[in-house]
Amino acid sequence: MSKFQGNKINPAKFHRSQLKFYVILLPLTVFMFLPVLYIINHAFKPLDELFMFPPRLFVQRPTMDNFRMLWRAASTTGVPMSRYLFNSVVVATFTVVTNILIVAMAGYALSKKRFKLKQKLLNINQLALMFVPIAVTIPRYLIIEQLGLVNNFAVHILPLLAMPVGLFLVKQFIDQVPDALIESAKIDGANDLYILTKVVMPIIGPAIATVALLTFQIVWNNVETSNLFVTDESIKTLAFYLSVFTDRVAEGSIAGAGLAAVASLIMFVPNLIIFIVMQSRVMNTMSHSGIK
Repeated sequence: MSKFQGNKINPAKFHRSQLKFYVILLPLTVFMFLPVLYIINHAFKPLDELFMFPPRLFVQRPTMDNFRMLWRAASTTGVPMSRYLFNSVVVATFTVVTNILIVAMAGYALSKKRFKLKQKLLNINQLALMFVPIAVTIPRYLIIEQLGLVNNFAVHILPLLAMPVGLFLVKQFIDQVPDALIESAKIDGANDLYILTKVVMPIIGPAIATVALLTFQIVWNNVETSNLFVTDESIKTLAFYLSVFTDRVAEGSIAGAGLAAVASLIMFVPNLIIFIVMQSRVMNTMSHSGIK
């Protein structure tokens, strides 16, 4: 049996039988990449090309004027754009790391531990999956106000640490980790923290990567927190500035179209980069991580 035939799911080298897949997938890949190409080119278009009809996919005379206008426009708020960017990076980094730790520990406890109310907690988490964020906006505001977190930097982080879909996903992956593997680690003297970090988390890497990706996308694009719970301009995030302030400028001038194009690119690129970095982990299944 050839090497290709022995590993049909992930062949080690090209085989002529794969040509039929390339014929179908390559045109689809090009078609799906067109919006990405358009967003990138649109940000570098001068004003006359932005309003050109019919619109062109590729920019003819690329310019950085839109980026410079966006940077200067931020100074009108009294806060430099670098401050908004710094806030978003800090919030995204801390929230992603903390959320991974929380869902991993909670998922391990709900999957491998026995205690009272375990099933009720699982039911509550599954029930939380039914609610869209807009449905809990008022209760969330009342809770944040009672906790004294209004106009506090922590308000960007704490409400987003509860991620029911992440907990559900991680718990389902940990369910597939053999109990015998954990028991053998306990026999060797390992505690729960060691088992979680050294045994379980490396195995459930695809789930952890997916949670990290989903959390980053939610946090990076979050406008609600800065809009509802923060009045201090210095602790608002880049997403709020780009979505609200650029819209305000766009209403009053033609140049606003260029600012909106740049804002779309800035918000899109980090999501694209983190997906490219993690896509191999996200798309992996438990069969690829060594669990039988």
